[in-house]
Amino acid sequence: MGGMEKKIEVVYEDNEVLVLIKPAGMVTTDEGKKGAESVEKWLAENKPNGLKREGIVHRLDKGTSGLLVVAKTEEALEELQRQFKKREVEKRYWALVRGDMPKSGEIEMPVGRSSYAFARFSVNPQGKPAKTLFWVKDKYKKDGKIFSLAEILLKTGRTHQIRVHLSYLGWPIVGDKLYGDKISRLNRPFLHAQKVGFWQPKSRKWIELVSNLAFELEEELKGYEKI
Repeated sequence: MGGMEKKIEVVYEDNEVLVLIKPAGMVTTDEGKKGAESVEKWLAENKPNGLKREGIVHRLDKGTSGLLVVAKTEEALEELQRQFKKREVEKRYWALVRGDMPKSGEIEMPVGRSSYAFARFSVNPQGKPAKTLFWVKDKYKKDGKIFSLAEILLKTGRTHQIRVHLSYLGWPIVGDKLYGDKISRLNRPFLHAQKVGFWQPKSRKWIELVSNLAFELEEELKGYEKI
């Protein structure tokens, strides 16, 4: 992984909360592993707050880049966790998938641990309810195949939800080796948390932040022809 991909950038900060951009290739929390390169470790060294998991409110997969919300006080942590639980937080992603997706759609299928493969999740009747909305922004062509660049709104936050839902419908995310893209040479899934909106825990003012695509994803797109 190059240096471009491993740099954390703080894009918003006040007394209660900070929002940063997580690079791909870095895990969000330590999971008790010492020495792992993680957002949690970076926060402990650069923005320590003494909270559990340094106040990280939600997670992004290791291979996903983008916006991550962190609480700085116990009160803010509780309030932001409540907002996530009540689905008051708006989380939008960009994903490039292999396939000709319809203009927009809603995917509502339960997601749970896969009974066949370790570390994988799947559409599973015994899983938890999961809802994903999408809008196709652009279509591309490469090597005779069609690709769709979609904006995705998560209504629930299940582990690997976007990757599982899209793969299940035959639209694997470019670079996602775990869920069906065996062709692309991109060494991470083309998935970026590009927008987050939440209520400021104290002032109750709505805060909305937007992030550009990660550098390596912009570079990847240059190899596709827009149609």
